Amino acid sequence: MKKFIFSTLAVFFATFSFAQIEGKWKTIDDETGKAKSIVEISKNSNGQYVGKIIQLVNKPANNNCVKCTDDRKNKPLIGLEIIRGLKKEGNDFTGGTIMDPSSGKVYKCTIKRQGDELNVRGYIGFSLIGRTQTWHKVN
Repeated sequence: MKKFIFSTLAVFFATFSFAQIEGKWKTIDDETGKAKSIVEISKNSNGQYVGKIIQLVNKPANNNCVKCTDDRKNKPLIGLEIIRGLKKEGNDFTGGTIMDPSSGKVYKCTIKRQGDELNVRGYIGFSLIGRTQTWHKVN
């Protein structure tokens, strides 16, 4: 009986942690296939998920977000909040936005976790019109 309870709890916690996106993730450019940055995703005091750049893999031409058009304009890329307002809905994280610092454009965002990878989809309007990047867990 103890083994059954332990097994059930282990499966429950494994499933619960599997659907979480909190942590550090290496972003991979979907066009070049090369790593761009490390983003740390956390839950804020409002219960929403946010993601900040904590490390750049390649040195950009400018260390600030010069193409941003909102409150992030000319802010340093390190520490820049590129994901805002995500909420967990089942195994998906939706309802937020993601910003591309290289263009300054803001997109609606959906994230799905599959093992040690995140499928990060940015889109305008409908989810069918957009791009998906695969980010990898950083230990």
